[in-house]
Amino acid sequence: MHSYQGIYIDSSILSEIEKYYKKGFIRGVTTNPSIMVKDGLDKGLENIKKTSIKIANLVNPYPVSIEVLSEDHGLAKEQATEFSSWAPNIVIKLTIHGPNGKPDNLSLIKELSEKDISINATAMMSIQQCFLAAAAGASYVSLFCGRVNNMGYDSRLELEKLRNLIDKFNYKSKIIACSLREASNVMDWLASGAHIVTVPPSFIDMLIVHPYSKETIQMFLKDASKLI
Repeated sequence: MHSYQGIYIDSSILSEIEKYYKKGFIRGVTTNPSIMVKDGLDKGLENIKKTSIKIANLVNPYPVSIEVLSEDHGLAKEQATEFSSWAPNIVIKLTIHGPNGKPDNLSLIKELSEKDISINATAMMSIQQCFLAAAAGASYVSLFCGRVNNMGYDSRLELEKLRNLIDKFNYKSKIIACSLREASNVMDWLASGAHIVTVPPSFIDMLIVHPYSKETIQMFLKDASKLI
């Protein structure tokens, strides 16, 4: 799958994704169980499948990240294989390790990547986690930059180091910066080395609308009325 770069939207609501996709700057979609619960997605694998396919078809060929729903190695593998079959642009999200620190997920990332299943390694809070996931073959490595900042680190510096390492070792992985805290994070993270920033819909309008732009546009329209 081609790695599209830029701004991805964090949402599982089809109408919301369509609204911003039509504006021309969305290059992918990211979801996870927490987003789906927040968005009120109905329970059941069939509903997840139906919604995922609709989203994938809407934004095709741009990627759509769908997370497996189990920590069990065998079941996660089954789900990853099934979910990836729903559409050619679906990317499978796997956490870097299990909820209690069991590190088996890296072997699954490697195994699935070798089967040409695009993997988004997620829930990573350090560049060493991202580097190992990239080495294992992940197509995308998601660094939770907002949480990195919360822990007292400067996510911009961490992104710069990670990008240098990814480039130095010629890994295919694209860096996703996520866990947005403020609108200014988007350009800061892209400028610092992230290939992609995931943006919740609530922040997107902040990127588009500027108070001085509003003031200027109002002035233009006021003066335009004098010319008619």
